[in-house]
Amino acid sequence: MAKPDQRDSGRAPEVPSNQPTPPGGRRSPLSMFGLWLISRTVRHARAMCKHVRKVMNHQRDILTPKAIEEVEAAVRNVEDTAAAKGADQAALEKQMENLDKTASQWLKRYPNATARENVEVLLVALTVAMAVRTFFLQPFKIPTGSMQPTLYGVTSKALRPEFKIPVGWQRIMEWFGGASYIHIVADEDGTFDGADQPVRLLIFNIYQKVRFAGKTYSIWFPPDYGSAPLEARAGIQPGQVFHKGEDILKVQVNAGDHLFVNRVAYNFRPPERGEIIVFETHGIARLSADQQDTFYIKRLVGLGGEFLGLHPEFELRGTGFGERPVLVGRVFVNGHPLSAATPHFEDLYSFRDVPRGTREMRYEENHYYGHAWISQMGPLAASHQFQVEPDHYFVMGDNTMNSSDSRYWGDFPQEKVIGKSFFVYWPITDRFGWGQR
Repeated sequence: MAKPDQRDSGRAPEVPSNQPTPPGGRRSPLSMFGLWLISRTVRHARAMCKHVRKVMNHQRDILTPKAIEEVEAAVRNVEDTAAAKGADQAALEKQMENLDKTASQWLKRYPNATARENVEVLLVALTVAMAVRTFFLQPFKIPTGSMQPTLYGVTSKALRPEFKIPVGWQRIMEWFGGASYIHIVADEDGTFDGADQPVRLLIFNIYQKVRFAGKTYSIWFPPDYGSAPLEARAGIQPGQVFHKGEDILKVQVNAGDHLFVNRVAYNFRPPERGEIIVFETHGIARLSADQQDTFYIKRLVGLGGEFLGLHPEFELRGTGFGERPVLVGRVFVNGHPLSAATPHFEDLYSFRDVPRGTREMRYEENHYYGHAWISQMGPLAASHQFQVEPDHYFVMGDNTMNSSDSRYWGDFPQEKVIGKSFFVYWPITDRFGWGQR
């Protein structure tokens, strides 16, 4: 009997490109997923196959049928070896080596392949982010305090000289809660000459220049000041004199709430009364020109065709609107009052601060007081009714003493609604999440 040829016994046998997978020898999808998680070689093999297929598809119109057949066969061999039961790492690496040689032989290499790959990944990520922002979730920043205490805008506090600004871990914890501190001390006698607007890069404040006594001080990564400039937040003004060692600026700035706006929900149902909605202001006639190209966030109170009225129930004193008290109460819709039992109005109409047996309240910031009647409010005033136009909405801010809303400038078309308040993602306070009502 003839002996087998031993000349190539020390060399690994060549694996044919069309080697079939043994019947019943493939792993289940669940088993493959587990193997992908624990085996770096399998992950590399899958990524390699994906990359080669992509390059081949890009070059398919310039490749010969033989080249396509060879590359596809090499890819299948790697995939089959990775999926086969009992296949060891050496066999998979052998097929990966064969795939690399086949791809190098038939596919044209791109110059700067790594840079091209990174740019491609970046463009895909940007496209996905823009799609999510346009159709699903849009980030929104609360600029003012019109919805406080439900949602906060930027707030600030000028600090007293004896206040010690926190450091270390406490400073980090307060930063996560939205608090930033600005502190500049005069190193000589002089006058405060003003502060420039922050220099921005995309959505970030990079630095800001403050001028004092002919010198320039830089504030790196200053916070967002909202609708008021730094001077107003700190309670100072240009020309103010400071002596050596005094605080020029010592202020705490608290970030306004940053939230996601749900742009999907209203494609399937109309907004409901009491929901917090975001809408564009362009075209609202009674709004001032500087407010015509922005977004507002308010609570939806009136729907198209409804008759609305404000009925006073309590007197609110200490509001800063003169010596006379401001009348506050609830909205009536078609003659029926809204109340704390109405969904989304549980806090707004709770009137927890009313002492028993009296109709008077003392005003404090960041409390709920229902809705107020202020002279010359516009469409909706005390003892008057206002009918919302069909396909229009009427909105109000929860901070009734400090809100420019439909009481002043009327209703607006429903197509201006962008979406509803969905999730507060910054800062991390008791308002974080989707619990706001």
